[in-house]
Amino acid sequence: MTGSLRGTSSLLKNLPLPLVKGKGIKGIGLNQEQIPTAGAVSRLIQELNKLPGIGPKSAQRLAYYLLRAPEEQAKLLAEAILSVKQKTRLCSICFNIADSDPCPICRNDHRDRSKICIVEQPQDILALEHTKTFNGLYHVLHGALSPTEGVGTEDIRIKELMSRLEGGGVSEVIIATNPTLEGETTAMYLSKLISPLNIKVTRLARGLPFGTELEYADDVTLTRAIEGRQEF
Repeated sequence: MTGSLRGTSSLLKNLPLPLVKGKGIKGIGLNQEQIPTAGAVSRLIQELNKLPGIGPKSAQRLAYYLLRAPEEQAKLLAEAILSVKQKTRLCSICFNIADSDPCPICRNDHRDRSKICIVEQPQDILALEHTKTFNGLYHVLHGALSPTEGVGTEDIRIKELMSRLEGGGVSEVIIATNPTLEGETTAMYLSKLISPLNIKVTRLARGLPFGTELEYADDVTLTRAIEGRQEF
């Protein structure tokens, strides 16, 4: 038996490195650096891997999908990426991402200009607009206060918000920051800043999401749900 094991070990040592490192031998991981890949494909995989939520395997699948796709489709994707960098800007009023200034929401005369909803990021506006229940204006902070990460009041659009509010005409500010520690910290700070202006400050209701069972809800969610209960 010992001689057989030694023979197997000797055989493995003499095999080409990519074969030893490959999937053909159980228990030995695949070494990506040993796999010869076209330089352009390797570069594409590396760039895709930098995107949020895209791991090495997903980046590899996307790269080879684009490699097999028609050239026209690849061109359209490349043009769309360049266009979003070259043709978009921040609205000078609400700081939403747009291709014109002011953005379509800010220049819409049918919006209720007495209400401003404060959000952390531009994509939050998309979520709120999808509900078709809010007809006011927005203000994008582009972040939230986070002392541990070095994000202070000068790093987000708080100064611009206060300038808008001090200009008058706003009766209610809806704080729609995320229900996180950073979002709560930002909401409390903004509430203290805005209150002296005699403007109503409200916060998005928080509680049990639809379809959730009580036994799986955490203590904070249940507490907020009880505190924010409404008459049936």
